[in-house]
Amino acid sequence: MSAESARTVALPSGEEIAALGQGTWYLGQDPARREQEIAALRLGVDLGMTVVDTAEMYGDGAAEESRLRPSRPRASGPKRPAV
Repeated sequence: MSAESARTVALPSGEEIAALGQGTWYLGQDPARREQEIAALRLGVDLGMTVVDTAEMYGDGAAEESRLRPSRPRASGPKRPAV
């Protein structure tokens, strides 16, 4: 799957979002894995997965913090909005 060929689904509002997303349930629980988790989220975004499931209770809030880092602008590559 590439960002160009990523499948989408339409929401009731008509907005289209990626059909496949990433979950963050276990992210942020182990500080030693932080960079690896961020790299995994970035790879997902690079592959077109712009939907990230998170909640403030995941990793006591650390999952949401980890989710923010991949969506920040990078020095190279396409910029994609977080949905």
